Amino acid sequence: MRKEAGEDVISTRGRLLVALLASAAIVVPLGWASYSSVMPGTYSVMDMGYLDYGGGPGADPGATTHAGHDGPDTTSVADLVTDPERSADVRVDLEAKRETFSLASGRSVSGYTLNGRSPGPTITAVEGQLVEVRLSNASVPEGITLHWHGVDVPNAEDGVAGVTQDAVGIGDEHVYRFIADVPGTYWYHSHQVSHEQVREGLLGPLMILPQTDDEMADQLALVHIYEGIRTVNGRDGDVSVPARPGSRVRVRVINTDNGPMSVWTGAVPYRLVAVDGRDLNEPSTVVDESVVVTAGGRADLEVEIPEDGSAVRVQLGSSSALLLGGKRADVPKAPQPETSLDLLSYGSPAALGFDPDLADRRFEYSIGRRPGFVGGRPGLWWSINGHLFPDVPMFVVREGDVVRMRIENHSGDVHPMHLHGHHAVVLSRNGVPSTGSPWWVDSLDVADGESYDIAFVADNPGIWMDHCHNLPHAAQGLVAHLMYEGVTEPYRVGRDTQNQPE
Repeated sequence: MRKEAGEDVISTRGRLLVALLASAAIVVPLGWASYSSVMPGTYSVMDMGYLDYGGGPGADPGATTHAGHDGPDTTSVADLVTDPERSADVRVDLEAKRETFSLASGRSVSGYTLNGRSPGPTITAVEGQLVEVRLSNASVPEGITLHWHGVDVPNAEDGVAGVTQDAVGIGDEHVYRFIADVPGTYWYHSHQVSHEQVREGLLGPLMILPQTDDEMADQLALVHIYEGIRTVNGRDGDVSVPARPGSRVRVRVINTDNGPMSVWTGAVPYRLVAVDGRDLNEPSTVVDESVVVTAGGRADLEVEIPEDGSAVRVQLGSSSALLLGGKRADVPKAPQPETSLDLLSYGSPAALGFDPDLADRRFEYSIGRRPGFVGGRPGLWWSINGHLFPDVPMFVVREGDVVRMRIENHSGDVHPMHLHGHHAVVLSRNGVPSTGSPWWVDSLDVADGESYDIAFVADNPGIWMDHCHNLPHAAQGLVAHLMYEGVTEPYRVGRDTQNQPE
């Protein structure tokens, strides 16, 4: 039967309308998803995401914003400081610059310096001393802060742009004050555009020594990669340092890279005496096993120099080493052991000082990856509990709470997770409980397919970052926060501010 021309027009228009409606059904939600992922030009991190009370009490367990935390009984982050009346025992001035500088080998590097060098000066304090650092910005265009990685400082001293302070602009300065209360190996680095500034040189080592002499010599081994060149204490290649025959040396390894690093001594025995600034209980001798040092993490190895004065090679990854003692720098390279030391069972148990089974809060931190929009851009992004940045959890606690957190990773990549302001103890990995020394961390590698249960006491009020220390991952949205009830902050982040913490 022959169709009339009008029927063809109606049919064509109908198909066009259906196609347009189908397109709208796809485009409109995508447009809304893109729009809703764009943060305002200026905002508070307290307005990000959603509140997670971990099953504990809260101002409003059904709240979806952070309203209600301001009031007469609240404390500002800016007021969470070290005793302002106490005089400093250690004073350090650091000047930050954007410049081209030379490594010890003479190789020229473009980046940033502190007091004309990178890594910056070693800051050394004795347990109990008050450290005061005056940071000035001579020529870093984006501004700068300093974060004291692993030192559980008062919140105002944490050095996170837009969260605990404003970034220090050119010509300005900022003073940090904190008590060096726990002996250990730490480091400092910028937390302003950190995925670029740390890589390009705004970092340095920090050592807190015990009040009593442990009769071990100290040797720093800060590993950093400049423009693809792996260095030890700013020197590329193997680094040889003197060591007295028969002496014991504490090698303080700091991994400033974005990925894990294996450390080993070959056939020479060693003891792993500390991780992330916390001593291990009754560490035993290790032979033919490596130690994995998390990105941002630290490991202290005790090595005994042979009586004949021959050198000990401490291999720091596959391409650099620290040579202790000896008269020659050509100590044969030891192949990497096939196995790594398992800290879940290393050392002997000891009291924690609290009961993790009586936790007041229980949180989940599940890391995945999924398509979506972040900052208005489509892509495949890291997710936290199925959510994309900025719709991520704000973990809420009260001072004194015992907190348990399960961190699991199904994202396809390893993530070195770093909680500011606190050390957490590892309770189990993949459901297998810890049987060795208490394993306290501030930086923890969580491999794809792994889960960790950790616990800590909420004893340091503030607003704290809890993020991946593969810093490009953090810049891509793998960032959450731990917030104490009753704490507020006056700072702002966003594209219209100078504060860009990641």
